[in-house]
Amino acid sequence: MFFKSRRYRKSFLKSLLFVLPGVAITVAFVIYPVINTFWLSLHNWKGVGGAPVIWVGIENYVKTLTSPKFWNSMLNAFYFMVGGFVILMPLAFGMALLVTSKIRGTKFFKASYLMPVMLGTTAVGLMWSFMLNANFGVFAQFLNAIGKPEWIMNWLATPTVNIWCVVLVNEWMYAGYNMLIFAAGIVAIPDEVHDAALLDGCTGLRKIIHITVPLCKNMFMVFSVLCITGCLKAFDIVWSMTGGGPMDTSATPAVLLYTQGFQFKLMGRSGAISMILLILGLVLSILLNNVIFKQDDM
Repeated sequence: MFFKSRRYRKSFLKSLLFVLPGVAITVAFVIYPVINTFWLSLHNWKGVGGAPVIWVGIENYVKTLTSPKFWNSMLNAFYFMVGGFVILMPLAFGMALLVTSKIRGTKFFKASYLMPVMLGTTAVGLMWSFMLNANFGVFAQFLNAIGKPEWIMNWLATPTVNIWCVVLVNEWMYAGYNMLIFAAGIVAIPDEVHDAALLDGCTGLRKIIHITVPLCKNMFMVFSVLCITGCLKAFDIVWSMTGGGPMDTSATPAVLLYTQGFQFKLMGRSGAISMILLILGLVLSILLNNVIFKQDDM
């Protein structure tokens, strides 16, 4: 019994040594920052060394939740979600069906679809900002060429229009990345299932609806979680195209978090926004996993 106990302790210590680096990294770069951000959200601090740290309790949360700018940023995040589920999801799934089919030229399509992702978000944002410029952009030049100069507007400076321009550019950029998610689910479907469907006369659109989509349920779940969390923390594409302007009309919660913390030096307010986004992301992810995409009991 002593030998077994000693061997068990030795095995446990070895296992602990293998796990310890990952645990240490998680604690240092995930758990501690979350705890520190929560502590910061309960204080007022200018973000400068030596500046006083003043306890204010939930004041930062109250001011954030009663701020019109915050709710406008949440509306913009909602626009991103609408674009993600209405435009990006069917587009990425359709692209995945195309690249996993047996038609010629699929390698060309794969390279073409992944090109926007490889360009980098800042490069894509700047490229589309120039293209959407009302003075010399390609769309303005096209409208002038077809005799419709009255349709030209400052797309990135017009409220509501600007955020939808950013949303559409975001879908264009990430369609290829999300295509890989759905393609992984499609190629994992056994050939026997396709053969059985063919024998039953289930082909074309009927096969996609009744066979492919149900068997890709897990891929839709992965996409949904990534889409919701990604929309809540959308920053780079918005910042590179509009900077959240004009007057924060195109700001997302992440952009508002940045401006509150690093431009206006309201680090406590920024921390409160961070915690609200963290909680909201966790709640929505849990709802997706346990309600909408609940696994069937075996």
